[in-house]
Amino acid sequence: MYRGLEKRKLGNTGNGVTFIGFGALEIGRDWGLGDDAERSRPDEPSACIVLNGILDLGINLIDTARAYHKSEERIGKCISNRRAEYFLASKCGEHSDEPGTYYDFSYKAVKDSIDYSLKMLKTDCIDLMQVHFGPNPQKVLDDGETVAAMKDAQREGKIRFLGASAGGDIARQCIESGDFDVMQMEYNLINRSDEKLIELCGQKGIGVLVRGGLAAGRLTSRVIPHLSEDISDKQEIMRLLALVDNDGDKLAAMALAFLYSNPNISSVILGSKNLDHIRRNFDLLEQGIDQNLLARL
Repeated sequence: MYRGLEKRKLGNTGNGVTFIGFGALEIGRDWGLGDDAERSRPDEPSACIVLNGILDLGINLIDTARAYHKSEERIGKCISNRRAEYFLASKCGEHSDEPGTYYDFSYKAVKDSIDYSLKMLKTDCIDLMQVHFGPNPQKVLDDGETVAAMKDAQREGKIRFLGASAGGDIARQCIESGDFDVMQMEYNLINRSDEKLIELCGQKGIGVLVRGGLAAGRLTSRVIPHLSEDISDKQEIMRLLALVDNDGDKLAAMALAFLYSNPNISSVILGSKNLDHIRRNFDLLEQGIDQNLLARL
């Protein structure tokens, strides 16, 4: 069995999720490295091929959000008939307003957003609803309306578990509040700032979903044509590439092996609009890396 299909405990939820989960951002919203053509979302039939394809591979975690524009709608249209095959996570607080988004964390806006997500996803219940924090996350926590709306939706059977997508001090507050079953945090070879918080989640039985595990493509072969540009973390990326003889695939394999070695990570959310790229991630994780190099990292 592929390492990427290894089922890991999602904290104390009683659910197991595949180590590689699917991030449904790029099937619904323009995103990623490159020019407009590379960043543009696929059409609906192509999105359906990807969504059915990831389920056929055995991935059982799908992560989406209201802010991902067409993503929830496409999940509902394409794979709601296969609803029993996947653990479904979405987010609230940041709302779609194409081509952009807006934030509204009031009780009514969040309750209405959850109801709209249910309608778009064509499901009676969303397994995990996460706070999609914006520019003033402390106010969201202090006001308490978002969490109150999520808890009421949970009592009504519309969502099963509560989560938050955050890092730093806000993430620590969420972890220590006792309100959240799952945390979603950015973590990768070039951003390890929340490493201790991931460990704390493990101690408290809180599931951890990692976003940005491949740094939005900057820890893959896709970064190599852009190294002449002013991309973020350029020097660190070049240092890591030097460790693997400037091989982009080995860079991605190293980044995935680094995440796989952390037992407190439940699932790494990897998104793509290309099914071949998703299959490639499975193959790269299988390659592993030299344990001495992993220890150095």
